Amino acid sequence: MEWKNIYRGMIMGASDVIPGVSGGTIAVLLGIYDQLIESINGFFSKEWKKHLAFLLPLGVGVIASILLLSHVIEWLFEHYPGPTKFFFLGLIIGILPYLFHKAEAKQTFKAQHILLLLIGAAIVASMVFFQTGETEPMTEFTLQSYLFLFFSGMLASSAMILPGISGSFVLLIIGVYSTIISAVSDLRIDVIAVVGIGVLIGIIVMSKIIHFFLENFPAGTYALVIGLVIGSIVVIFPGVPSGATIILSVVAFALGLGIAYILGKVEYEA
Repeated sequence: MEWKNIYRGMIMGASDVIPGVSGGTIAVLLGIYDQLIESINGFFSKEWKKHLAFLLPLGVGVIASILLLSHVIEWLFEHYPGPTKFFFLGLIIGILPYLFHKAEAKQTFKAQHILLLLIGAAIVASMVFFQTGETEPMTEFTLQSYLFLFFSGMLASSAMILPGISGSFVLLIIGVYSTIISAVSDLRIDVIAVVGIGVLIGIIVMSKIIHFFLENFPAGTYALVIGLVIGSIVVIFPGVPSGATIILSVVAFALGLGIAYILGKVEYEA
């Protein structure tokens, strides 16, 4: 078992609670994105035990984080949204040099790869213009609402596994974010189960698509992934801080950069 995946999963789980921050991005920051995609696909092969050893502690960390830290993250996001987002900005910007290094961009990136990078960045950055359709949490659940939640979870998880695209943000756009967060907080098992099944199916389907492109078009896929991560900077950026939040935002950003540097040393240069 790769027990250090528990802390990785906890970071991914905490980030998934925040609209605009992608769990896929965090997986890239942690240097496990390729292995995550490979393990999800390999789980249904003869080597499932090896991949289970990677996925199980990661899943434990994600679930534990969502259950234990969701209230903390929500509180930070509600009371200190600017500094919280600047922290994640620091993480993302700080890890970019390691991503380019891992992709061997100087040696492998050509004009078409730069174009893919720009397209990826533009796709994610354009999400900042989307108006969210967030509504009050659902109070009555019918077969139709359960089906809607199932497909919402499937769509959100398909987006979540892509770096730069936040599953929570997709849920906000669809209008079910508050319903799902409320269900997690209140331990509504029926809602959690329906959404969870949708999430699982979405992750499996999207991981197979990504795995195909990583296997057959590695340079192009890395270029697109880096572009998606860069684009998320625009989505997460909360604006220029003012007043008392300036110092907090600067400290949070610096902390994010520092942690990114440590992660880069530990995860990418290990």
